[in-house]
Parts: sequence; structure tokens; C-alpha cells
Amino acid sequence: MRDKLPNPVELLASTQVVVLPEAYSLVGLSVAEWTRLIEDPSLSPRMSAPFMIFRDPHEVTMLLDDVDFRTMQHALRSAKVERGFRLLTFDTVMDFTVVGFLAAVASILAEAGVSIVALSSFSRDHILVKQDDLARALKALGPHVHELC
Repeated sequence: MRDKLPNPVELLASTQVVVLPEAYSLVGLSVAEWTRLIEDPSLSPRMSAPFMIFRDPHEVTMLLDDVDFRTMQHALRSAKVERGFRLLTFDTVMDFTVVGFLAAVASILAEAGVSIVALSSFSRDHILVKQDDLARALKALGPHVHELC
């Protein structure tokens, strides 16, 4: 018999949502532009700030805070850029048996009219919301989470 799967709504209710103070940008690059970018070590993200780099068969996507984005901006000639995001972290370690956690979060925020970009690290889920939607997102999530900070 299979063990009971974690309930995503109950897990969300026990989760602290952490909002980092920095603004973030999503940057989409061609693989060729990415290759040129990494040849210059001065254009690397700082190791002290959260960042993400994801390469799929079509492009390289970077999530950068404003400090790193400004450092690299001059070298991102043909990149697609979307700025003004805030990063929300669901600060609970996720087991790989959890099903529907981000679906529950997305549903709550969709009901409030908040668009998200979903991200996951190895053990935690994160979302990006536009700065203009941050207050609405936090108000919508507040009744469903343990703590907002």
C-alpha cells in the first residue's frame, strides 16, 4: 500500500513565504550569446546574491538581481529582458512526493489576478511576481500560509 502523499494545501499552511528585498530581471539569451558572455569572468553573477541560470535546447535564461543585471546589461545586446520582478520563496523543504504545491499557489494567485513565473530549486519552490502585483500577491497568499516576511 502506498503511503499517504503530503497534502499541498496543508503544506502551504505550514509554510513561511520570504520576499527578498531586491528586484530581479529575467534575461533570455541565445546559446551563442551565452557562450560569448561567459568568456568574460567580470560578467558573471556575484556568488553572494541569488541567481539562476537555466539552459534548454532553445535558449539560456538567467534570473539576476538588479546589481548583477546592471553589471551585465552592456553585454546583453540582443537579449530578451523582463524587469521588475520580486522573488518569493516558499521556505519549506519539499519532498519529491509532494504533488500540486505550485498548482495550489498558482490557483490562489490566479484567483487574485496575479501572474507568476514558477521556479524550483532542489528543495524549495519559488515564484516571481511583478513589483506592481506584490501587495496583491501577499494579500492573496496571507490566509493560506503560516507567515509572510
